[in-house]
Amino acid sequence: MNMANRITMIRIFLVPLIVFFLLVKFEPFSFQLQIAEFQITYSQVIATLIFIVSAVTDGIDGYLARKHKMVTNLGKLLDPLADKILITAVLISLVELDKLDAWIAIVIISREFAVSGLRMIALLEGHVMAASKWGKWKTGMQIAAVILLMLNNFPFAFLHIPFDLILSWIAALITIYSGYDYFVKNKNLVTF
Repeated sequence: MNMANRITMIRIFLVPLIVFFLLVKFEPFSFQLQIAEFQITYSQVIATLIFIVSAVTDGIDGYLARKHKMVTNLGKLLDPLADKILITAVLISLVELDKLDAWIAIVIISREFAVSGLRMIALLEGHVMAASKWGKWKTGMQIAAVILLMLNNFPFAFLHIPFDLILSWIAALITIYSGYDYFVKNKNLVTF
């Protein structure tokens, strides 16, 4: 297994840690940090930092694979799968914590499954679907929204602007459009 694929595997193995720190009431990390009206637990901060590391590894593994010509079929399969596992686990956790409306998580997760299915069909046909511009925007918006949700809308909470919710809606809309874009551009793969 090459270095790019190892980094992708690390991203997958970090997901349970993120979920643990988000959902499990772990006494040493359940203390709250409070600044004025803003509150956050240490476990939320740890989960967010691990999530950020995971999100950054997504760019690193792709960069290494392309730069050092380490692109493999395993990497083509694992990289998008790792992204889906990461986003799905965190979105479900945020719904459980009542920080995200379930419909937004359902829309995002459904799109991920649909596009993953389309990617599988493309692979069976001998094609590899590259990430589109809209797919990259979708990922960026989802990551930004998740980070703000995990951090209780810090630093915008001080301004009383629900930027975490605004970004969640934007991420959902871009997610829907990017899914539509993938299916329109690859309509030749989908026959009824």
